[in-house]
This record gives sequence, C-alpha cells and structure tokens, in this order.
Amino acid sequence: MHIIGNLLWWLFGGLEAAIGYFTGSLALACTIIGIPFAIQTFKIGLLCLWP
Repeated sequence: MHIIGNLLWWLFGGLEAAIGYFTGSLALACTIIGIPFAIQTFKIGLLCLWP
C-alpha cells in the first residue's frame, strides 16, 4: 500500500513540485545574494520527493 501511495504522490504533483523547486534553486544560485536561498530551496525540493 505504501508503494502505491508513493507512486501516486510522484505522479500527481510531487515530481512536478520537486522539479520546480530545483529549477528555482538553479535560478537563485546565479546570484551571490541568492545562494543561501538556493540551498534552502534545494532542500525543499528534496522534501517534495518524500511523500
């Protein structure tokens, strides 16, 4: 049952949210001021992959 729930989470939004946070993190990392925010945004993206 856990595997089905994990797959549903990834298919219906978890993977899309993680990709969005990762691309936002890359955009923030382009500036010196945005690097601390980029690190935290990357961590949020990793948490999106955990259902």
